[in-house]
Amino acid sequence: MRRPLVAGNWKMHGSRAENAELIDGLLQNLPAQTVAEIAVCPPYVYLWEVGRLLKSSPVALGAQSVCAEQVGAFTGEVSASMLRDVGCTYVIVGHSERRTLYHEDDALVARKFLAAQSQSLVPILCVGETLEERERGQTKTVVTRQLTAVLDVAGVAAFANAVIAYEPVWAIGTGKTATPEQAQEVHAHIRAEVAKHDAKIAGELRILYGGSVKAANAREIFAMPDVDGGLIGGASLKADEFLKICEAAQVQ
Repeated sequence: MRRPLVAGNWKMHGSRAENAELIDGLLQNLPAQTVAEIAVCPPYVYLWEVGRLLKSSPVALGAQSVCAEQVGAFTGEVSASMLRDVGCTYVIVGHSERRTLYHEDDALVARKFLAAQSQSLVPILCVGETLEERERGQTKTVVTRQLTAVLDVAGVAAFANAVIAYEPVWAIGTGKTATPEQAQEVHAHIRAEVAKHDAKIAGELRILYGGSVKAANAREIFAMPDVDGGLIGGASLKADEFLKICEAAQVQ
């Protein structure tokens, strides 16, 4: 049975005071027994302090991106070994905002995936289509291309220690959400693509949904058979809302 994962992507939000209040709100209200795994991904500058606040808690620490290189003259970048050194377990790679705003192509995303795993970080590989691509009927083609770029470089065995997040670009921060059936269709397609290489790994692979997930719609989305939790954006910045989403994943 796949253990659900709910990961909060804080994006470029937060301050030391806001972060402390948010983490306190989470930890004070976590259920004693958590079926779902929970992670938070703060901006780089706050990783160490948030990690300290999470110490001895069941909440994991993740980063929002990683450099494809391990060390050297790469001003402004942060390596996988640095992320591991400050206590990260997870790192998001290939988020649509990185792909579109910073022009990270499939090849670079694959290199970042490898860099993360080389330091025993678990990559959360984001895939998803734009509204234009969906309207053209290209959803599965786009998602397959993004997934195959990593499979070709890393091999299917790498996905035994990875997570995939399906994030339709048209639903990120827009208030629009894929229907549970739309999410399930793409999640099932992703699992089937991985199964072409290894059915066992595909069956154990956690595939998250991301795209304006809220407490109000999380339970219905998470109930789909191939949806194993969520990568949560804005709703992860409010402790009560995020906890309700985590509770929705508990009942899978």
